[in-house]
Amino acid sequence: MAQPLPPRTESDSFGPIDVPGDALWGAQTARSLHFFAIGTQRMPLELVHALAQVKRAAAEVNGELGLLAPLRAEAIANAARRVAAGEFDAQFPLSVWQTGSGTQTHMNVNEVIANLASLALGGGMGAARSVHPHDEVNLGQSSNDAVPTAMHIAAVLQTRPLLAALTGLRAALKAKAQALAEVPKVGRTHLQDATPVTFGQEFGGHEAQLALAELAVRRALGDVHALAIGGTAVGTGLNTHRAFGARVAAVLAQRLDAPFVVADNLFAAMAGHEALVGLHGALRTLAVALTKIANDVRLMGSGPRAGLGELRLPANEPGSSIMPGKVNPTQVEALAMVCAQVMGHDVAIGIAASQGQFELNAYKPLIAHDLLDSLRLLADAMRSFRTHCIEGLAVNAERAQAMLAHSLMGVTALVPHIGHDRAAQIARHAQEHGLDLREAALAVGGISAADFDTWVDLRRLWAPD
Repeated sequence: MAQPLPPRTESDSFGPIDVPGDALWGAQTARSLHFFAIGTQRMPLELVHALAQVKRAAAEVNGELGLLAPLRAEAIANAARRVAAGEFDAQFPLSVWQTGSGTQTHMNVNEVIANLASLALGGGMGAARSVHPHDEVNLGQSSNDAVPTAMHIAAVLQTRPLLAALTGLRAALKAKAQALAEVPKVGRTHLQDATPVTFGQEFGGHEAQLALAELAVRRALGDVHALAIGGTAVGTGLNTHRAFGARVAAVLAQRLDAPFVVADNLFAAMAGHEALVGLHGALRTLAVALTKIANDVRLMGSGPRAGLGELRLPANEPGSSIMPGKVNPTQVEALAMVCAQVMGHDVAIGIAASQGQFELNAYKPLIAHDLLDSLRLLADAMRSFRTHCIEGLAVNAERAQAMLAHSLMGVTALVPHIGHDRAAQIARHAQEHGLDLREAALAVGGISAADFDTWVDLRRLWAPD
């Protein structure tokens, strides 16, 4: 077993500090590990990978502009490509809870790329490094424009699996709606019996809710394509080539197949995060819709004998450590918890985004962490809910029909013929005496059996002329 390399000593503007001998990161990362030992949440790798995409594009553009020698630009770009591909994920250990600009993680990325590029060019690491993390890897950039640019890139990329999962769940719900289009059940408002509907109508409503949420996500995504790159420290573009930002955005757009552009106003792009607030607001809308759908499935599947019992949910695993044979709606519960977490993230992101001061919002790591967490959680939860619940659920048609036959709200069909008050009298009589509607109507009087049978056609209640 190989022995770990002894620590090496590196220096930054604050002086010398020990760095693990086999670490690709350097002094600023080591210092950050010491001063920000807070919590267990690490900066999302999606953000790290997006920063590496920025570094790759920046090196290529700086090479094209003659600001970096070709071999050095190529070495930096290739190192950044490997970081973006996830080859060195273990080299990014920093906590989310760091400086609000994300500078510590930004320098972590710069240091790793610099060491990799140096090794590729025949140099060493640390003090023996031949590529400078500030002057070359970070050429023409600042944490204040590179980090928000990476936040937008990561958000765009991670929205893709979310939309794929959302499309899959919508398709599954639509398939259920079509298959159950003619299967009736009791409708409910206020959790009380209402006029009949079909299972197909309910699942179709669920799919339509998700269609609205998907439209909101796609609309919000448009604003996220505007990037802060080129603004450097405060939005003025100090210490960068005038063409740098636009050219980097163009490279990223082509490479990542997204319509990235430089934001019209770099001051707003760096000091505010309204585009990400809008995107997460759409995720909140999605979470709201998913919670409603989950609750409907949970209630229809309650039982199996003492609940509604209209649906048979897939039995995926034992539900109790003490009650043999118990099966719980676990997929529903997981989805509902994810949605609650997303709603909490939305509150946190709103507060964080409101705290910008002058030329910078210093809550960037929190915004990035919570947004990316919501995207990941929702995508995973929707995929799991579709695969392990929606696709396998079945209607208990016998139970649904029995409850429909016993429901009193078919009395609504009598209103056009006898008026609301007489219809209400029949419903009350049926409830008080344990009768069905037909029995109650004949007992109250004034309606013939033939009229009742003609007027109370339940199918016309869920499919009126």
